Amino acid sequence: MKMRTGLLTAAVLVAGLAVGPSALPAAASAPAASTAAPTAAPSPGPALEAAIAGLPRADATAALVRVGGKEGTWRGSSGVHDLETGRPADPAARFRAGSVTKVFTAAVALQLAQEGRLDLDRSARSYLPELIPASYGGVTVRQLLDHTHGIPAPDFPATTVEEAYANRFQVHDPEDMVRSATSKKPEFAPGEHQHYLNIGYTVTGLLIERVTHDSYERQVARRVLEPLGLRNTCFPGSGPRITGPHNHGYQTMRLDDGTTGLRDVSVWGATDAWAAGDIISTTADLERFTVALFKGRIVRGPLLEEMFTLPEVTGFGTGEPAAYSVGLSMKVLGGREVWGKTGGRWGYNAAIASTRDGSRTLVYSVNSTDAKGQGMNRTAENIMVAAYGRP
Repeated sequence: MKMRTGLLTAAVLVAGLAVGPSALPAAASAPAASTAAPTAAPSPGPALEAAIAGLPRADATAALVRVGGKEGTWRGSSGVHDLETGRPADPAARFRAGSVTKVFTAAVALQLAQEGRLDLDRSARSYLPELIPASYGGVTVRQLLDHTHGIPAPDFPATTVEEAYANRFQVHDPEDMVRSATSKKPEFAPGEHQHYLNIGYTVTGLLIERVTHDSYERQVARRVLEPLGLRNTCFPGSGPRITGPHNHGYQTMRLDDGTTGLRDVSVWGATDAWAAGDIISTTADLERFTVALFKGRIVRGPLLEEMFTLPEVTGFGTGEPAAYSVGLSMKVLGGREVWGKTGGRWGYNAAIASTRDGSRTLVYSVNSTDAKGQGMNRTAENIMVAAYGRP
């Protein structure tokens, strides 16, 4: 098994189920939301202030928000650093950004395509013949990136949050995850439907390593983190901790005494996600990344349009139009297209978003108490609606 260790740092919508107010310890009183006055009109400031006011509450313990672009800027934070002390949340804190990682992975893959080192129309098996079986020989690199590959998810030793917590320090090898996934029958023929899963980006991370003869993490650092000066963005490797200042994440689950309540889940390995979802960052770093990406400073020329082009297929088992492009997703909010990516790890939800012209950008981190539930976290949804309007 190939082990990935150490910390490498460079100088559509994820969810949460609300629980009753009794799940929050009485000692965790809510500080007032900390905000800065908007610099230009029109501003979503009042709506955003209302969206994050009153934390901690049942669905979230903290929220950090940054809005930018030509339409004005806004910064806000609310909630607590941790429920034990109740001290105010750190607005510069690091957090697990989950599937926002996919945008970084896609950007590096598109850079390699621009250099002629990856061909989006070539099969993944042609790059990794010893790993990808013939039954998946028709899957292209582009299909990995836009979730139209048909590869099912690998098997994991947990089906509930309690089981996942018990296995939180298990180290998952990406090649083993690919073998697990590709040992099963395809969900559908390549290019026939879209099914959002991590496995396509796990394979993409391995493709990046194969064609560069370098680690995935070093390639992201050299190509994205270092040029943009994202000094608070890092990969945890096999380490389960968030290094540097961070607000604690909590998850609703069954506790040792049989009751349901909140457990601190700040320390939790992310090797099951790797190139699909293990990055740690800050709102300031992700805002800088979002602006640079949408301005064509990371992926240049025609290949950038891959990130703003939805495949003409329907969702697997849903019949709905495709919502994911290469690296991003799209939703119409307030009557205009908003492109971006959400992410979730236990205790943490995050998102980057922008209008195509960059007139309004949004980055948030929400310390949600069920970051992998079936519906969107209430605080995260309120932030998105406040920034852009309703679907």
